Amino acid sequence: MNITVLDGFTLNPGDLSWEPLKKLGNLTVYDRTPRELVTERCRGAEAVFTNKTVITADDIAALPGLKYIGVFATGYNVVDVEAATKAGVIVTNIPAYSTMSVAQHIFSLILTVSNHSEYYAMKNRDGAWSSCRDFSYTDFPLFELDGKRLGIVGYGNIGHAVARIAKAFGMEVCVSSSKPQEAIPEVRKMDIDTLFSECDIVCLCCPLAPDTKEMVNSRLLSKMKKTAILINTGRGGLVRERDLADALNEGRIYAAGVDVLSSEPPKADNPLLQARNCFVTQHIAWATIEARRRCLQIAVDNLRAYLDGHPVNQVKQE
Repeated sequence: MNITVLDGFTLNPGDLSWEPLKKLGNLTVYDRTPRELVTERCRGAEAVFTNKTVITADDIAALPGLKYIGVFATGYNVVDVEAATKAGVIVTNIPAYSTMSVAQHIFSLILTVSNHSEYYAMKNRDGAWSSCRDFSYTDFPLFELDGKRLGIVGYGNIGHAVARIAKAFGMEVCVSSSKPQEAIPEVRKMDIDTLFSECDIVCLCCPLAPDTKEMVNSRLLSKMKKTAILINTGRGGLVRERDLADALNEGRIYAAGVDVLSSEPPKADNPLLQARNCFVTQHIAWATIEARRRCLQIAVDNLRAYLDGHPVNQVKQE
C-alpha cells in the first residue's frame, strides 16, 4: 500500500516517529502541500492523510486508486465526505485525542487574564520589580476564580473536562447544551442568552456548524457583564470577530482569550490581533506532545483496522 501524508509538519515537526505508519506501507510525508499540488501528490496512493489540507470532490474524482482518507484531527470538514462516500472511499477522523490538552489551554488563557504571570515575569526581566519602591506592585487588577461563574457552550468531552477543572478552582459551572438537564445533573443548565448574561467567564466548546456560525456577535456580547471574559478554543468561525474587537475596545466586556481565528494563519489586519485585552494564541491548544503522540497512534490504529477489514472512527455521510 502506498501512503501519503499531505501536511505532516504540525502533527510531527520532528519530535515524533513516523515508523509505525511506515510499517503499514510505502510512506511519503510532505510537511505542507499547496492547493495546486494536492491531486499530484495523492496520485498513486491508496491511503492519504491530511490535517488541514483540503481534499475536494475534484481531487477524489481524479484519484481512482484512492481508497482511504485519514484526518489527523477530530473535525473533518477539510474532506468532501459526500464525494468520498460516493466514490467508495473510507474517511476516518480522530475523536477526543486532545481533550485534556484543550481543557488545560482554556485555563491557561483564563489565568493569563486573572493573574498576568507571563507579563510580570517578562517585565521583571527588564528591572520593573528591582526599581519598584514597594515590595509588591500590580499593573492590572488580579482576581480569584473561586466563586466565579463559568459558562460552557457545548458539553462534550472538552466541556466535561473544563467543568471538572473549574470545580477544582471553586467555580460554579453553567452549561448551554442540547442535552436535557437530567443528563447533566452535575452542572446547571441555562439557555445561551442567560448564560452570556449571568456568567463571569464564557468558554466556547461547541463545534462549528451552520447554526453556530458567528453565534457570538454584537447581540450576545451586549448581554455580557463589563467584567466578563470570553474564551474560544473551538473554531474561529463561532465568533464575529469585528463585533468582539469592538466590545473589547469599547470596554463593554473585560477580556478575551482565543486560540482560533476565522482564517488561519490570520491576515495582519484581523481586528482581534490588536484588540484591547485580547490574548491570542496560534491554534496550539491541541498541540501538546502527549496529544500529538496520541493522535498519530490513533491514526495508525485507524488505518490498521481498515486494512484488517473493520474500519473504526469512520466518518459517515450525514
